[in-house]
Amino acid sequence: AALARLVAEAAAEAVSSRGRFALGLSGGSLVPLLAQELPGALREVPGAEPGRWLVALCDERLVPPEHPESTAGAYRVRRREG
Repeated sequence: AALARLVAEAAAEAVSSRGRFALGLSGGSLVPLLAQELPGALREVPGAEPGRWLVALCDERLVPPEHPESTAGAYRVRRREG
């Protein structure tokens, strides 16, 4: 929960000062943590505005983004589940 709040607060500050927020996301254990905690943190932090985020998904595996084992695929699956 603390990490999600930190991301939301950094996003709100970046959006306020620069008009956008850039975030690089890896996969692994970060996927379920953020899928569970970030939506609530975003509701609690005014100005985080996810529509103004630039998100880069980091993945060392050579699989297509739509593959469930890719970082993008892992976040996509969690989004549908959550």
